[in-house]
Amino acid sequence: MRRILLLAPLLLLAAGCGLPQSSESEATDGAREAARKAGEQLDGRRPRTAEEVGWAASQIEGVAVMRVTGTSTQDGDGVDLVVRTSGSAYHRWVDLEEITVRRCFTLRVSPESRWREDPHAVDCPDGPALAFAPPPEPPRLPGGELRAALPRVPRDGRVDEAEVRRALAALDLEPGIRAEVEADGGRVGVVLLVEAAEGNRVDPQDCLLARVVPGTTEVWVRPRVQRMPGEGGCTVANALDPARPPH
Repeated sequence: MRRILLLAPLLLLAAGCGLPQSSESEATDGAREAARKAGEQLDGRRPRTAEEVGWAASQIEGVAVMRVTGTSTQDGDGVDLVVRTSGSAYHRWVDLEEITVRRCFTLRVSPESRWREDPHAVDCPDGPALAFAPPPEPPRLPGGELRAALPRVPRDGRVDEAEVRRALAALDLEPGIRAEVEADGGRVGVVLLVEAAEGNRVDPQDCLLARVVPGTTEVWVRPRVQRMPGEGGCTVANALDPARPPH
């Protein structure tokens, strides 16, 4: 009789709501959701190597990268990852303690990846999680040094393009920074570009503009919106004739 009384609440629950999902299945769903959220953070539109994608994934809390295939997000089918995540569940009527599982899923990182796509479960590869070196820091654009090096020309003077080029050469720019110079109507415009960002069609370009005219030498960075791909904010033409700032 005592056993029947103890089972009565469980029987009522099963009759009224159906059998609850098993704790292991619910925990697996939690692991899958963690993998799906990781995939959302690994934006495939941004050009990155497989090593860079692996490093980015490994920095996401609760994600271990077990395998990486492919060369870059822009080549072929992009970069495929096998990631390991965990999930937990606890039903006080069934479990003695919380159930935690670790599961592996595949993620594809490419411009063709579907947003919020459910990852596919796979067997976890043997061995420890992979380790990745962080990507190198982009070169620093020398704003202060450029401002100090460029010539100051009197209002009644004449700007010498060769002098501007010599000033740039003396800066000994870091590898990965390209300088462009153009003279027009007694003015000289300068743009310094971080070359690694030029193929990126998602993030703003990293550039520095300068202009030398009689009476004024200016060095500045355009607003973010004008440095976005296609906006033309990182060109010598924009240095010679700066576009109006956005409202």
